[in-house]
Amino acid sequence: MPSPRELLDASLAKAVKLGKTPAISDKAILGRIDYVCNCLGNRAGVRLLMSCMLAKLHRPEVDPRKPYTEIGGRDSFSGRTYDEQHLSGFISANRLPCNSTTAFLTPALRNQDSTLTTSSVLVGRPPQVYKDTLQLLDDVARGKVTAEQVLTEAIRALVVVRDDKQARMKGLVAALKHGDDALPLPTEGIVTLLQQHLACKHSSRLPVLIVAAAYQAAATQLGEKACALKGHLSADEQSGAMGDVEVCLVNEDRVVTVYEMKAKRVTQADIDRALQKIVDCDPRIDNYIFITTDGIDDEVREYAAGMYEETNGTEIAILDCVGFVRHFLHLFHRLRIRFLDAYQALVLVEPESAVNQPLKEAFLTLRQAAESDE
Repeated sequence: MPSPRELLDASLAKAVKLGKTPAISDKAILGRIDYVCNCLGNRAGVRLLMSCMLAKLHRPEVDPRKPYTEIGGRDSFSGRTYDEQHLSGFISANRLPCNSTTAFLTPALRNQDSTLTTSSVLVGRPPQVYKDTLQLLDDVARGKVTAEQVLTEAIRALVVVRDDKQARMKGLVAALKHGDDALPLPTEGIVTLLQQHLACKHSSRLPVLIVAAAYQAAATQLGEKACALKGHLSADEQSGAMGDVEVCLVNEDRVVTVYEMKAKRVTQADIDRALQKIVDCDPRIDNYIFITTDGIDDEVREYAAGMYEETNGTEIAILDCVGFVRHFLHLFHRLRIRFLDAYQALVLVEPESAVNQPLKEAFLTLRQAAESDE
């Protein structure tokens, strides 16, 4: 029996050979697979589907509707094991448009311990993605379609999505190229561009990238650099980070400044939590800076400023995100396009879970429009 990775690679080879031609003729089943694979709002369904199909291919005796060993019997299996140990590496290696983490830790699936039937209630949005996924598991269990056909078609659909995205991104990036004599965007033009991007949906990661891009652009002038960014969903306690962006001196590893991003107002409780991090930090940091996209309360700002003596020399400050980038761009006026290019590069390399494809395309489109106006 081939290994799970060999089965995945074989399915990928078939999918690539098929190209735009579906692997399944049944329109109802094909429609369900297409919806699950193309649902941008919820990527758990496609990983659940692929994990169960892979298990069925690898161990023909299992029931694809029973991806929990707690169910018991020879026909149950660990869907999470197939997902994490076999599917994750395959998805990453082939840059398939799926979540980077297992489907079995999502709220809808992590507490299940019974057979996933078409009447199972999986709470999540949109509901249709779970309805279609459960129906597909049932279709395979009842022999209406084979696990190999479903897995191949799912991979084919993902490859088509991946290649179409890459083609669109390549076209958008190419459209940004202009002659050396073109007038670069002014500072306020870049600020407006960033404000428009921040106003898009699912933009919570962007303030982190704005601050990181500023330090990338001005590292030589500042003598400081931003450390490698931690994952968007990584908790500080798990990653060991003090905040969202950590800044070191160029030739040292010691963190001197920490930035923490907030999409809401900073509270005194936030200051108190930061204070505990500062107290526990050795050696002491110089600055702990909150960057917010919301308003700033004067009494909270004053409370933060009053922590200087209590921390024995660490300054805690709260800055408005747009105000921060506006001041930076005016201060380092000659580096403004270097900053914009650094921000673009960071946006484009972020995983989909942090900056999704529509948000990446939105920035390129907005930048093209802004530079065309100039």
